[in-house]
Amino acid sequence: MTVLRVVNQAEALSMMQISKAVGIPYPTTCRIVNTLIDEGMLEREPSRKYYRPTAFVNTLSQGYKDHNDLVGIARPKLESLTAKHFWPVSLTTRVGQHMLVRDCTHSASPMALTNYQPGAAFPLIECASGHVVLAYSDEEQRQAWLDAAAGLDNASDPLIIERLRDPEFSETVRAQGYVLRGYNRFTNTPGRTSSIAVPIFSEGEICGALTLVFFSVSMKQETAIERYLPDLNRAARAITVKLAEASGDTARDRADKGAASELRA
Repeated sequence: MTVLRVVNQAEALSMMQISKAVGIPYPTTCRIVNTLIDEGMLEREPSRKYYRPTAFVNTLSQGYKDHNDLVGIARPKLESLTAKHFWPVSLTTRVGQHMLVRDCTHSASPMALTNYQPGAAFPLIECASGHVVLAYSDEEQRQAWLDAAAGLDNASDPLIIERLRDPEFSETVRAQGYVLRGYNRFTNTPGRTSSIAVPIFSEGEICGALTLVFFSVSMKQETAIERYLPDLNRAARAITVKLAEASGDTARDRADKGAASELRA
């Protein structure tokens, strides 16, 4: 699944590129890619030795149902932030050991180095939004996710994982209300961008993050915080409020339907 995700995100990769991206030996990569070809999930490009996803990949999402209004509520805020500051902004939620881009404005930003699309994923342990989710999750869940991350074949730097285990990490993030990651490594342009992420909540629990990406060399990190954090926080709070309102409407709808059923009975 990791191989499939990496190829799907990049649109097409050579066998060596897949091996490096996933962090597994070349022979193992060949076996996995050939298995995915046999299953109809990948195919080799006719003109070169690159591998790309097939339309059959779409069948993997048929059983998935998204029952919240997060993307629809957040979209105007993403567009407004990019219109004002020009930098791309993304909305992400945690899926396993990754932060999944649910929506973003990279295609609308004149300052985007990469045209990321919904479905792109970044390691939970390495990205600003992942650190936000870890900081605002309960201690038992945070440690479980970190244990899982440490056990991966291509595990992140153990020092990063140990720092994230420290209760002081969570306390600091919650006190300041954001995470800044400089010189992002796990992107299509390693080291060239930095990110500021803030939390979004639903029913009292963190459900995702808003992240603004800027060029690492364009300004000091302190300047970026001063310039962009207030608007990011306002947008995140507005989304949280809208989610609460939507949740209340859904609860009322369920209650109304229940009452109607009782009357009919």
